[in-house]
Amino acid sequence: MRRLHIVDVFSADPFLGNPVAVVLDAEGLSAAEMQKIARWTNLSETTFVLPPTVQGADYRLRIFTPRSELPFAGHPTLGSAHAVLSAGLASGRSQLIQECGAGCVVIIPSHEHSVSKYRFRLPEAVTTAVSATTLAELVAILGSETDSSREPRVIDVGPKWLVAKLPSIKQLLALTPALDAMRSLEESLGITGVTLYAESPVGIEVRSFAPSQGVAEDPVCGSGNGAVAVFRRLVGELQIGGRYTAAQGQCVGRQGQIEIELGLEGDVWVGGACVTTLSGSFAG
Repeated sequence: MRRLHIVDVFSADPFLGNPVAVVLDAEGLSAAEMQKIARWTNLSETTFVLPPTVQGADYRLRIFTPRSELPFAGHPTLGSAHAVLSAGLASGRSQLIQECGAGCVVIIPSHEHSVSKYRFRLPEAVTTAVSATTLAELVAILGSETDSSREPRVIDVGPKWLVAKLPSIKQLLALTPALDAMRSLEESLGITGVTLYAESPVGIEVRSFAPSQGVAEDPVCGSGNGAVAVFRRLVGELQIGGRYTAAQGQCVGRQGQIEIELGLEGDVWVGGACVTTLSGSFAG
């Protein structure tokens, strides 16, 4: 029997935020078996906790969408840390070190007013400008213009997100992208998905789409929000030491909140609340 937790991430309340399935006893599973389980859960990501192979790491994590493996992902990193601590696999730590395909990721747990919170340091990003042809394709797919003062970019933080800003929240929330065309664009660019944002009076609103990964719209996306933070720093919207809160998920009924901070060394920290909604086991 293998233990399985489902954790809602970026929400302190069950059944909101973004769920991740965490298999805690994953030793002995092949990559094909992990992919089969990820297709079965049909969540945006399913993770598998394994013994570390790097000195200093607390555990190794493999992360699968319904269609492929990712080197890193945001909400699975936070949700898996919550599951590991809840199961007693690590305790009394001021920080956790997660080994994954993108290297070692630092995770800092905290507990505030009976709410479990976690934040991780985003892997170093690589950014790439997009062509005028790609921008035209994106606009056609969205059925909406992007902010003309902010050139879209591909932000690689493990997952690769095409990030663009929209002129208003109203336009962002009204989007109904052509998902088949978006999947083709993602595949042609070799990216994970498209993350879009618009400014609000209290922060920003975000939406993330990844049809090439079998995820039409990701409810609340940690790596996507991290990529947006990198983008906002590049265009001058976020300064060293700056903080803000992003909202995501209302279009799919899974509202969540993401806390972003740009550290003094330019490192991006992504955080939020986690809550376990299911714990059990399965044969495998």
